Amino acid sequence: MRVNPIIVGADGTDWSTAAVRWAAREAHRLHLPLRVTHVFDWEWREARYDMSQDYLDLPRCQAEAITAKAAYEARMIDRGLQIDDDLVVGNPAPRLLADSENSRLIVLGSRGRGGFGSLLLGSVSQRVATHAKCSVVVVRGRGDVTDGPVVAGVDDSPSADLVLETAFDAADRRGSTLRIVRSYLPPLPLWMASLQAVDVPTPVAEAEERARLEEQLAPWRDKFPDVSVELVLTHESVASALVNQSEQAQLVMVGSRGRGVIAGALLGSTGLQLLHHAECPVYIVRPSAEGPN
Repeated sequence: MRVNPIIVGADGTDWSTAAVRWAAREAHRLHLPLRVTHVFDWEWREARYDMSQDYLDLPRCQAEAITAKAAYEARMIDRGLQIDDDLVVGNPAPRLLADSENSRLIVLGSRGRGGFGSLLLGSVSQRVATHAKCSVVVVRGRGDVTDGPVVAGVDDSPSADLVLETAFDAADRRGSTLRIVRSYLPPLPLWMASLQAVDVPTPVAEAEERARLEEQLAPWRDKFPDVSVELVLTHESVASALVNQSEQAQLVMVGSRGRGVIAGALLGSTGLQLLHHAECPVYIVRPSAEGPN
């Protein structure tokens, strides 16, 4: 039976190195092969001129050095890890998206080469996270951090069970606490329109929401009895709450879409905000060809 690998994008940057280390740890936890992919674009202006073969081979030599260094970093995490090098010519985002159809997980750094240093998220990372056919992790913030809880934003949308399964499994494999975050904003009566919901205590609504959440978690608590679970109910937007939680977390997870998003959207606003502002790696959960991640 063919096993879909974890794919990590490597480009030689510090963000890429953090992503390689994170991906190697995850491949070790899941007992999966790791494919180190470097895609270099040959559509540069010098390629149009008649130059020596030695000069034209320079980008390939540089690319080979990048993949070799990335593979070395991965082996420093686990010397027994099955690692494949994948060096290809093309445009990085389309190539990684094509590979996502046969990947268990794609891992990327938050920024790559080129672009503007002030950007919070690189264009390749955003495009792959938005359009991939499998789950995507963008390693950002504090990088390949290994302590703190796993945090998951969970609503009552159809994708919630997949997020919960992935989050419980991740916490179980890491031996960490799982922190479940749910935002609820009960409607206010018209005579309170001048107030914000976050300023109004709602003990009854909170108790009801907590009971619904506990019911939703019950089968996963039974399946993963060793995972310690903390619940966080908040009136903040879920994106704001998760960004705040990411300051102490080792991983924050959300589904690719939740409630309240535009029909047909490939990634909800919560996921996008986390990709730009989280202080730890962000896991966008999607079903894969092999089933839940």
